Amino acid sequence: MRLGTPLSPSATKVMLLGAGELGKEVIIALQRLGVEVIAVDRYANAPGQQVAHRAFVINMADGQALRALVEQERPQLIVPEIEAIATDMLAQIETEKLAVVVPTARAVQLTMNREGIRRLAAEQLKLPTSNYAFAESLQELHAAIDAGIGYPCIVKPVMSSSGKGQSTVKTKQDVAKAWDYALSGGRVNRGRVIVEEMIHFDYEITQLTVRALDSRGQLQTYFCDPIGHVQVNGDYVESWQPQPMSPVALQQSRDIAAMVTANLGGQGIFGVELFIRGNQVWFSEVSPRPHDTGMVTMITQMQNEFELHARAILGLPVSTALRNPGASAVVYGRFDAKGIVFDGVAQALAVPNTDLRLFGKPESFKQRRMGVALAFGDTLEDCRRRAKLAASTLTPQRAPGDNG
Repeated sequence: MRLGTPLSPSATKVMLLGAGELGKEVIIALQRLGVEVIAVDRYANAPGQQVAHRAFVINMADGQALRALVEQERPQLIVPEIEAIATDMLAQIETEKLAVVVPTARAVQLTMNREGIRRLAAEQLKLPTSNYAFAESLQELHAAIDAGIGYPCIVKPVMSSSGKGQSTVKTKQDVAKAWDYALSGGRVNRGRVIVEEMIHFDYEITQLTVRALDSRGQLQTYFCDPIGHVQVNGDYVESWQPQPMSPVALQQSRDIAAMVTANLGGQGIFGVELFIRGNQVWFSEVSPRPHDTGMVTMITQMQNEFELHARAILGLPVSTALRNPGASAVVYGRFDAKGIVFDGVAQALAVPNTDLRLFGKPESFKQRRMGVALAFGDTLEDCRRRAKLAASTLTPQRAPGDNG
């Protein structure tokens, strides 16, 4: 792709739908390549909007509002970063060639809804997954569990991210609460949930997979070193790279990732989540964009996941080379407040081989991700220890004058 000059008639324009912490880093990577970026989100002053050329606040699930903005801004590329988007309108925009949807409108439609991607993986591609069922009522949910899913199990909204609306159901008495939480916690309430068998795995990974053009202009699939992570209620709290794996499990993981991403098509980075037990691998989910656990690549790789995504969607060559082992640990808001302040920044950065990313979210919640601590080193143990120490040293506080 020929790259133009921002804010001129020759500009290469990219519109991000969703401008959180992941979108912010994509925008920074794009701007370093001279791309004009439009950041769209549901609330003002989202992290990515603070660094974009222009920012807009709309309901992205409103197809007509989305189309009107696309017609106004005329981006060459549209990069969805969240689930609550009018995907049917994106497909229409792609069909009418108003813009290229990254990686494709079909990929966005399938992956924004857990039902679409699970049926593709398990029923069409025949990949190993946990047993699952969908339910549209509390009665159907009880019936699905009793019919073979069993206890314990996982209940999730069909559309959500970062563990929102997800819960572990251990007994029959937990089912009603899980149903209510799934309906209230999803990005969009579709009145439908997925219930999954609990797999007893040794560990879980994110296999970042990049579909990009090589130096000859040929589409290739590249893999980053596997990322291990810890999740609590489906939300990432810690990640590290590279995750030690047997050669057999690593190859199976990459084979599964290659099959899924090839079917979805397009160019860009995909976060493929997998469960591992010994040499056995199960497919879990896939995101057609940078992954939250992949924030660790900001300190481990020559090109982090955001730079890889930016290069891939622009048709530029990529490198997934690992520079050194590293780890990340999440910094939570700890308060429900606007405009919080952070104490302990100097002390956190005094931990050897560490770095911080404070996202700049205008409003904090107790369990909202407000930043991430990063650490590199010679061993994963040291990296994880340093990242967690730096994260725990950083202390969010209410802003002066905020009495809650």
